[in-house]
Amino acid sequence: MMELQPPEGISSREKILWAAATMLGEEPGAMMSVRAVAKRAGVSTGSLQHHFPTKRALMDEVIARVYDLIIPVDAIHDTSIPARERLVACLQRLLVSAGADPRDAWRETFDRYIATEPSEGARAQYLASERELHRRIEYCLNTLEDEGALLPGDNARRARILFTFVNGL
Repeated sequence: MMELQPPEGISSREKILWAAATMLGEEPGAMMSVRAVAKRAGVSTGSLQHHFPTKRALMDEVIARVYDLIIPVDAIHDTSIPARERLVACLQRLLVSAGADPRDAWRETFDRYIATEPSEGARAQYLASERELHRRIEYCLNTLEDEGALLPGDNARRARILFTFVNGL
């Protein structure tokens, strides 16, 4: 099987993100090495480390891009819908990935990260997903606060509480 190559004409940074996302898609839960991602992207390891000083920074950016595709946050800005309903919709979208049934999404998460001891790569992916989901909840809260629909407060703390609730569901 021929290995996919990054599209022509994109920046080194985008090649790196493309390569890492492609590798995660091909082998979910695998630990990505800097050398393997750089080789797949067609860049030097120095270039990769210039754009992403740590594997965590790379993983966080890849996961954020994936979530941007499957869970856009633009609906939080639709002021024709009451703020409470927008926040609930934001939280509901976090429970379901790519339109899957919530129970199926939970089973997949359980099988990948809990049923068996997760690999280091799977653990890193889960933690990156968790950080991204928390960031998205905080973004929704900040948006509502900025428009005056939410009293000013510690949105990082509020997001932790809501994330704990969503995670429990």
